[in-house]
Amino acid sequence: MKKIMCFALALACLIPVMRTNAQDSEEKGKRFTMYGVAFYNLENLFDTINSNGTYDLEFSPGGARQWNHQKYWQKQHNMAYAISQMASKSTPGGPAIIGVSEIENISVLKDLVKQPEIKQWRLQIVHHDSPDRRGVDVGLLYNPRLFKVLNVTNQRLKVESNPGLRTRDQMCVTGMLAGEKVSVLVNHWPSRLGGEERSSYLREAAAAMARRTIDSLLADDPNQGIIFMGDLNDDPMNKSCAEVLKAMPDMKDVKGIHDIYNPFWEKLAKGIGTLAYQGSWNLFDQIVMNGYFLKHHGSKDKPQLTFVRAEVMNKEFLRTRDGSREGYPLRTYSGGVFLNGYSDHFPTQIYLVKEVK
Repeated sequence: MKKIMCFALALACLIPVMRTNAQDSEEKGKRFTMYGVAFYNLENLFDTINSNGTYDLEFSPGGARQWNHQKYWQKQHNMAYAISQMASKSTPGGPAIIGVSEIENISVLKDLVKQPEIKQWRLQIVHHDSPDRRGVDVGLLYNPRLFKVLNVTNQRLKVESNPGLRTRDQMCVTGMLAGEKVSVLVNHWPSRLGGEERSSYLREAAAAMARRTIDSLLADDPNQGIIFMGDLNDDPMNKSCAEVLKAMPDMKDVKGIHDIYNPFWEKLAKGIGTLAYQGSWNLFDQIVMNGYFLKHHGSKDKPQLTFVRAEVMNKEFLRTRDGSREGYPLRTYSGGVFLNGYSDHFPTQIYLVKEVK
């Protein structure tokens, strides 16, 4: 895997150590710190410049969407507000790590982290240009007071039976969270264009590559946590996730660090999704983890980062309020009409806790 440059905002290394975003809580004399790890498909966060010919035309002032500066900055404000609402009582400064997808370039992320709703978090950026035909990439935002980046690699998906495939690269960011080594994989798997069954082989190939990356990371250093996240364009029980990635629905089946637990399988089984189509919910936006984070799940002691819970952030302001799509994610456009919404996906987040010594 080829090392790439980690794009961080200026002065990152000059930020002094200060009180973290995670709020300490006490339980029978013990103190714990909570860390949020989130993922959000930002739904076509494009700038207004046509830099990709036909595919970029619609996101320009002269295109079908009449994508101008006013709409762009409204979109940025909405995305920043949604991210600001990822904060909780236990994580008042927001998530330590936020994976993102459907962003055009590093420029839109630089604009995003400067928005007043989240500017105070001083989020840093990891970005990589992918060969995707539409020009969309994945990226990572992180709080440098909580997560220190050590290494960044990217892998390109190649499918022998589809040599013309141009999709998003898979990003792996390894760093230190709460003094522990954690590798975060950010993905946006190939879409269901052409039908779910006909396109499933592409997502299965993406899952196989991700699984190889996970196994390689653990072979290199078995004493690390692995967090895999992304818009997978498949549900937890689909073959790509359940059989190829081998993400399990039941925590008790996770026996070691190579096993992967998917807390969002249960969410979808209860009818909770991140996007909806023709009356049915899907949960494409998943965050899964290896057994490293489950060692102390049932114990009162949490000497290392331990998974606590997962959530789909489907707050009221993110939902369509009426009509045939009532309750669905309030997207930016619908039927060519600008709705000034957020995204066609709800964000997801997991929480990790560690005892403060």
